[in-house]
Amino acid sequence: MTLFWIAVFIFSLALLVKSADWLLVSAERIGLSWGLSPFIVGVVIVGLGTSFPEFAASVAAVYQGVTEIVVANAVGSNIANILLVVGLAAIIGKKLEVNKNLIDLDLPLLIIATIFFVGVVYDGEIVFIESVFLSILFIIYFLYTIFYKDTEHKEFEEGRVEIIAEENPKALVGKKVGAKEYGFLLIGVIGLVVGAHFLVDSVISLAEIFNIGVGVITLAAVALGTSLPELTVSIKAAVDKKPEVALGNIFGSNAFNLLLVVGVPGLFSTLIVDNETLTLGLPVMIAATFIFLISGISRRIHIYEGAMYLAIYIFFLGTLLGVI
Repeated sequence: MTLFWIAVFIFSLALLVKSADWLLVSAERIGLSWGLSPFIVGVVIVGLGTSFPEFAASVAAVYQGVTEIVVANAVGSNIANILLVVGLAAIIGKKLEVNKNLIDLDLPLLIIATIFFVGVVYDGEIVFIESVFLSILFIIYFLYTIFYKDTEHKEFEEGRVEIIAEENPKALVGKKVGAKEYGFLLIGVIGLVVGAHFLVDSVISLAEIFNIGVGVITLAAVALGTSLPELTVSIKAAVDKKPEVALGNIFGSNAFNLLLVVGVPGLFSTLIVDNETLTLGLPVMIAATFIFLISGISRRIHIYEGAMYLAIYIFFLGTLLGVI
């Protein structure tokens, strides 16, 4: 039975991530075919797309009554995004250096999102009014991102679209798409729903089998798996020498996780914050975010800093799993 649920966990996680990829690419192509600008596609579709796995898993967790997965998933994903994704991107790219003003805008937005998020979870639960507050903040953040980006931010979002689609997005603008794209869009949505449902089932079952909290599994395995879209985008950006995309992707995704992935599910049920997330995950996320902000201020992350990020992440996992 243990092997069965491990297999279900791996399969459902893979389905969740792959479905998000299908949804993201097909929606991006459909959006461009409708005449939407690459910038709007980048903000609306790509920006939200890399957070689809976390969002789907959180909604499924609330539906199945395991609300502690929601906050653990968001916190764990943000930790993985910074320490693992940025760490690997910095090592692969040798050095991530940003010359544009991308960080000057996204940095304070992430600070604000983190401060308010910590403020609502410190007491161990997120009630309806707090979820409304986070959701409103997300709407404000989202609208601000769309309407107040300058030329440099437009170049950044177009770069994100290019990396995910792996082709020139401008070449698709105004061109018709076939049934294949709409089919993959539908498959992506169905895959997200099915994958998220069985992912939560497997987490509950494995927690019972190993007699550990669902928060531990979520902070470690689920958060790592749902961060794969960010990992793919940022590493490819590092290889393509697009550091603005590699770093900016994490700023946006982490803000989305704290405001959208937690705020919306919390509208339907009070979210419980498990002990592991509150005592270990949250402090590590705060520390990781602070380190990342320092890197943002300096506008560069060297290879040795990337190695430090990875070392901290490994230490975090070891502590969480009781190995260290």
